[in-house]
Amino acid sequence: MPKYVVRSGVMRALGVFSASRDETFRRGVEVVVRTDRGMEIGEVLCEATDQSVTQIKDPGHGQILRLMSAEDARERSRLFDQARQEFQTCQRLIEQEKLDMRLVDVEHLFGGERVVVYYLAENRVDFRELVRQLASEFQTRVEMRQIGVRDEAKVLADYGDCGKPVCCNTHLSEMPPVSMKMAKIQKATLDPTKISGRCGRLKCCLRYEYDTYEALQKELPPLGSDVITSTGRARVLAQEILAGQLLIETEDHRRVLIDASDVVTVLKRGAGPNQEITEQRP
Repeated sequence: MPKYVVRSGVMRALGVFSASRDETFRRGVEVVVRTDRGMEIGEVLCEATDQSVTQIKDPGHGQILRLMSAEDARERSRLFDQARQEFQTCQRLIEQEKLDMRLVDVEHLFGGERVVVYYLAENRVDFRELVRQLASEFQTRVEMRQIGVRDEAKVLADYGDCGKPVCCNTHLSEMPPVSMKMAKIQKATLDPTKISGRCGRLKCCLRYEYDTYEALQKELPPLGSDVITSTGRARVLAQEILAGQLLIETEDHRRVLIDASDVVTVLKRGAGPNQEITEQRP
């Protein structure tokens, strides 16, 4: 029985789904699937090979029921409009109950098994009365799910500063830690307004090339190192990591940009840049 990696739901969860009746599906097609939450619409990403599955942390599991039909598309559109109305109802009840929470989105599952309410809150919220009222209004099971600001961007954001769809809402399944050290080593501007994403935190893309920069930097003498070059003794002041060059200060106080290959030996290694505190990413 063939298996596929499928992305589904507002939070774009990844799972391994088996196809019924040995059907085959191509990448990018939309399918109706059954997950542990109920019936949903999903997008086929690839076959579930051993290599692809190892790239997913704690994948969900389910079954592909069928290729999405025109009737399914109309039903999805209807549920989307219904979810907008449910959002307004939920917002009204939150204000009525004076709850300290911010509504982010309302997801109505394709099969109608439940309505999922996504919200932000600084502190613990007693929403038992809210759930009771929502269940009465919607006539279905209501699930409250607290999310962080990065998840909010994943749900609501569209395009980033680069002009492309935001990474968290396209190909990223996890959002690993990002630190200011990653911006500094790439000589990115340290202006928070320019290196922050739609969520207000450091951009995820700062991590993409960090490993390469870090590997190349290890091949260069650290800042503050005393070195012998083809023209004499000098001290390393700065590194041009991608270019493989060093800014050095010679014994006669001249500053010169040289290739790292011009360094004959390192007499004393410098301490290098200080380590930065990693940003916490809920």
